[in-house]
Amino acid sequence: MSKAAHRVERPRPQYGSDVIVDMLKAFEIEYIALNPGATFRGLHDSLVNYGGNRMPEMILCPHEEITVALAHGYARAKGKPMASAVHNIVGLQHAAMAIYNAWCDRLPVIVMGGTGPMDTAQRRPWIDWVHTALVQGNLVRDFVKWDDQPGSVEAVPEAFIRAYRLATTDPMGPVYLCWDSEVQEKKLNGDGVDVPSLDRYPAPLPMQAPEEGFEKTIRWLLEAKTPVIIADWVGRREAGFKALFDLVELLAIPVFDQHGRFNFPVKHPLNLTGAQDKVLGQADLLLVLDVPDLEGSVTKRSQEAGRRRPIALLSASAKVINVGLDDLLVRAWSHDFNKLREVDLSIMADTAVFLPELVRRLKAEKEALKKKAGDFEKRREQWSKLHAEQEAALARETKSKWDETPIATTRLFSELAEVLKNEDWVLTNGTSQGKENFFMPATKFNQILGKYKGGGLGYGLPASLGAALAHKGTGKLCVDLQPDGDSLFTISSLWTAAHYHIPLLIVVLSNRSYYNDEEHQERMAVLRGRPVENKTVGIRIEDPAVDFATNAKSYGVWGAGPITEPKDLSKALRDAIKVVKSGKPALVDVVVQMR
Repeated sequence: MSKAAHRVERPRPQYGSDVIVDMLKAFEIEYIALNPGATFRGLHDSLVNYGGNRMPEMILCPHEEITVALAHGYARAKGKPMASAVHNIVGLQHAAMAIYNAWCDRLPVIVMGGTGPMDTAQRRPWIDWVHTALVQGNLVRDFVKWDDQPGSVEAVPEAFIRAYRLATTDPMGPVYLCWDSEVQEKKLNGDGVDVPSLDRYPAPLPMQAPEEGFEKTIRWLLEAKTPVIIADWVGRREAGFKALFDLVELLAIPVFDQHGRFNFPVKHPLNLTGAQDKVLGQADLLLVLDVPDLEGSVTKRSQEAGRRRPIALLSASAKVINVGLDDLLVRAWSHDFNKLREVDLSIMADTAVFLPELVRRLKAEKEALKKKAGDFEKRREQWSKLHAEQEAALARETKSKWDETPIATTRLFSELAEVLKNEDWVLTNGTSQGKENFFMPATKFNQILGKYKGGGLGYGLPASLGAALAHKGTGKLCVDLQPDGDSLFTISSLWTAAHYHIPLLIVVLSNRSYYNDEEHQERMAVLRGRPVENKTVGIRIEDPAVDFATNAKSYGVWGAGPITEPKDLSKALRDAIKVVKSGKPALVDVVVQMR
């Protein structure tokens, strides 16, 4: 019998929502995270009974914010989108914070929702009216790349193709597609609606710098005596990550990693992250790569008496070259575009294509490189010495706090690094300070997924689950360093972790406070001459203290803790890793110092 005789033909779509599933399958969307809702009941049925709950597979979540945050984390780890389904107006409002986080992070999430019926004659009393908006996308239009509400089944394929292409074209971002319930539930005629060939709708080629950009950049880099690099989102693409390493090695330029993505190996002698105040004043050239917030990268803040004013670290005479694409997503509503940059050369280009070509051209400057070889070696020696001094200072701090209780975060990070040293690990989420990065000897592309940009709490746990879902079956051990206050926003995502056997090590940092605000209240008290000791009122997560290990067990997740003694850390972490390597989530609750 021929192979053709064994070929299983896909069924023809019978309903509008079947066509939506065909589009999800055409783009090989692996998962769709959802909290069930009647407005997409047609889509739900099609996912199960037409699509077989495979590619995409439904991931049930207890809250719509979790669905989008989970897809956000998946996109960070995988580099491509998964989908999220949210229930009309109410679900979209629940999900709005997570959509904004994805927007600020420039990551693709395909958010879909139902509405209507838009035909008012077809609505049920009360519920269909309060769950329907005239144009539902208005709710999130200021922080998605595009939204659409197709008026017919025939319009579904083009809407989906456009949404996918826009979401995944740099600078990337979330999109929102709203499906009228009448469109979803429409019975099709025998011919159905065909999915067009995706070959005719290719993604656009990435943006490259013009000749003038390369010419000036190369000339200024070779002329500079003390160039430095600041990188934030370069690590979103492997080509950019590798080319940055090659550029640094070629010219012996120090790097300051802003941790928006993992941009440069932590232990490399030319990684001087954290030493900006010692280096930027000496710089005569600054190469800025995918850095949305340049002001925050070259200044420090004075907080005396509650005042916030930037103190310049960079010499006013230093030249600045800015390379990136983030200006393409500026909106008027949210000021996530940060302060207007002061630069000498601004290049609109994708660093993943700009940097490899820059390195290629620089390597061709053989005579100039030979002439400058001695200068490069002096630079390498100078900056390597500073890097070693930073490492020694961190080691001294760690040693001095080793036996302190509550447990010092430096000990926690050290113990974690030790138990992971023989594992293929990925850090899916970290603290707002990013101090853990200095203890985790990351070298591989996307080994640290970076801090989130939107500033909305509730991101860490579901996003880490999304990343772990993306890596499920790969052998990578995913680790979430999870602040306790952030956990409480979306703690029910632990149910999703247990139900789908998502292997993730969750280490809760229980300082039992929304501590960032304690610091703010202290500044206000000092400024106004009021009692500083009152800074904890309305901020501490105490009386009762949350027992996250017991909480985890109630959701079906292995839990240990609260760990209060430093000597108990190693065993708890090792036991948890055994659980994760067996294919299940595990949580370790550690009572830690405030920072």
